[in-house]
Amino acid sequence: MTSQQDTVAVLIPCYNEELTIGKVVDDFRRVLPEAVIWVYDNNSTDRTAEIARAHGALVRHEPRQGKGNVVRQMHRDIDATYYIMVDGDDTYPAEHAPDLLAPLISGEADHVVGDRLSNGTYGSENKRQFHGVGNNLVRWLIRVLYGFDYHDVMTGYRAYTRPFAKTFPCLSEGFQIETELSIFAADRRWRIAQVPIEYRDRPEGSVSKLNTVSDGIKVLRMIASLFKDYRPFPFFLLLSLVFLVLCLLCGLPVIKEFRLTGLVDRFPTAMLAMGLGILSALMLAVGLMLDTEVKSSRRAWELECMRVFEEENARRRARQQ
Repeated sequence: MTSQQDTVAVLIPCYNEELTIGKVVDDFRRVLPEAVIWVYDNNSTDRTAEIARAHGALVRHEPRQGKGNVVRQMHRDIDATYYIMVDGDDTYPAEHAPDLLAPLISGEADHVVGDRLSNGTYGSENKRQFHGVGNNLVRWLIRVLYGFDYHDVMTGYRAYTRPFAKTFPCLSEGFQIETELSIFAADRRWRIAQVPIEYRDRPEGSVSKLNTVSDGIKVLRMIASLFKDYRPFPFFLLLSLVFLVLCLLCGLPVIKEFRLTGLVDRFPTAMLAMGLGILSALMLAVGLMLDTEVKSSRRAWELECMRVFEEENARRRARQQ
């Protein structure tokens, strides 16, 4: 359990969840009576906000459509020692909330992921057959690119500390937010814990807002964009190698012909090979320059983290007096 000085905020982004939001709020108030329950209504056309307010949640409206936009505003508005982020569709049992908070309270983790996959409940409950395939693909990409093996990347049930929330540069607009949180935690070397949780499918009549294909494409684009931003040298090195291979494929036959005849008959091909070689060198140079810039930015971010941690420690000392 948290100490009397610590505060817990439960963050519930919502869009048209009138069938489930009342139960979700009630469950978290029962399991975490000391927590503040925040529901951010994202332009719902039903009674989501009204029901959440009637069940005791603090309700705010976020006009910019998309879960990423909601989470960004939540982090700006809400100040707490620990945060729990959960969907309002009643697919994540509130009973697991103390398990997610435990590694944060003990100081073992900064970011805790609710893992639906390890115990098999997601596979047995989820009726959308391609979601598991997409999750595995994203897990594999993050493991290859960032070296961290997540059991579940796309889960909407997470907990994290105030320094993590206040230094997270949210770029997502929609359902890419879970992937962005996972990559940010792995890339910035936050302490990550993975806690197995049960998952249950949406109740009858409740409809998912996630589109498997379009949102999946957005997630893959987010991975590529963050890889370019966070790891520019390997990203541009890969492009450099691609252009180098194309240069050799075009140029080697021209060189071979020149050695045999002393002539360059395929002049356009020779010019193409030269252009590809220049592009290869340019990509390598861009990667080196951006890598220096990213390292400078990372140093500035580390200093900002130090400031936020010092602020958090000062807040704790003040509450204890």
